[in-house]
Amino acid sequence: MRAGGNRGWLLRLVVAFSFAQGAVSMARPAVSYRALALGADERAVGVIAGVYALLPLFAAVPLGRRTDHGRCAPLLPVGVILISGGCALSGLANSLAAMAAWSGAMGLGHLCFVIGAQSLVARQSAPHEQDRNFGHFTIGASLGQLVGPVLAGAVVDGSDRADSSALALLISGALGAVALTSLWRIEQQGRQDAAAKSPTGQGSRVPLGRILGTRGVPAGMFISLSVLSATDILTAYLPVVGDARGIAPAVVGVLLSLRAAATIACRLVLTPLLRLLGRPALLTLTCLVAALTCAGVALPVPVWTLGLLLAVLGFCLGVGQPLSMTTVVQAAPDDARSTALALRLTGNRLGQVAAPAGAGLVAGVAGVAAPFVMLGALLLVSAGVALRAPGRTGPEAGPTAAGGREAEAPPPSRSAGRLALRRKGDT
Repeated sequence: MRAGGNRGWLLRLVVAFSFAQGAVSMARPAVSYRALALGADERAVGVIAGVYALLPLFAAVPLGRRTDHGRCAPLLPVGVILISGGCALSGLANSLAAMAAWSGAMGLGHLCFVIGAQSLVARQSAPHEQDRNFGHFTIGASLGQLVGPVLAGAVVDGSDRADSSALALLISGALGAVALTSLWRIEQQGRQDAAAKSPTGQGSRVPLGRILGTRGVPAGMFISLSVLSATDILTAYLPVVGDARGIAPAVVGVLLSLRAAATIACRLVLTPLLRLLGRPALLTLTCLVAALTCAGVALPVPVWTLGLLLAVLGFCLGVGQPLSMTTVVQAAPDDARSTALALRLTGNRLGQVAAPAGAGLVAGVAGVAAPFVMLGALLLVSAGVALRAPGRTGPEAGPTAAGGREAEAPPPSRSAGRLALRRKGDT
């Protein structure tokens, strides 16, 4: 389980993430359908989708601080329990307020799982492996996003949307609980102990201003926010668009899964794409194409054209999340990487609060397809930000070139080299 060695822990993490994300991806459209069945309008759907991110907005940084000087693994089962409980209790809720509350619990669980999992990947991967390992890790999310909407559409597809959506939420809770079976002893003790010993002194905290002021961290946060907002609103609002255009829930589920399948395909070929273009160019190009495609979803096109647009959109959105993780991890101070990842997730959740609420307002005024035009504009700005983001410029660039900060470090002295060898032997 060393960096560069056995990656069995990564496979188990991908499996766990697949089930956890599958539960969330099944629950999110089911929550929208159940809210509509309980009398919600477009604005209320947007508010419920925003509450999913509200609790995580305040919890991310404290959890990241804790993880920087402790273990990552305990957050994973806690996250799974909250996800499963939030899904199941959303299905039992009979009011919009209760659904919003349990949606918030689901979002908090997802945050716990993702902070623990991302920190585990960063901690147990060598710098030159991080693009690849984060890409493989996010395949778990894409697998969940592939299966979840199809299951939701198949269960909800019926005349009684209130009962069928409640059943879908109960099933999603059971699906999420399966993730617990892959989390046994997933964190390597030696690397955990080494990471807990901060270079600046155990228990010390790097100021948030210093982390946010590091070149690469704000860019990674903004790109991640834009990409996740697009994915989130697509999941929450495509059912509303389908309902307005007469598209059956089962077809909507297939369309959402098609988007997820394209994202998986993207991440499987991420390494050769990086060798060909480098991180900044790849991020810029995919954000630009995603912006144009996302705006195209707003047009009243046939279902097959909508499926083609979603496939292209899914492929482009698949780049942003893993590469923004690596951008943030390699730019951040060594003893604040979990906190930097937590700040990135805070930005994600801020987008998940503001974007659905803004989408609900836009949809109420300009129609249900208008939020996709708004997302296209956001992704267009991200393309400009990505152009200036630090990253590898080619296949030969080593791990120190990726973050910018390490590339400028002077060569180590002989005594430092001997000390490093002794520390390596200790771990």
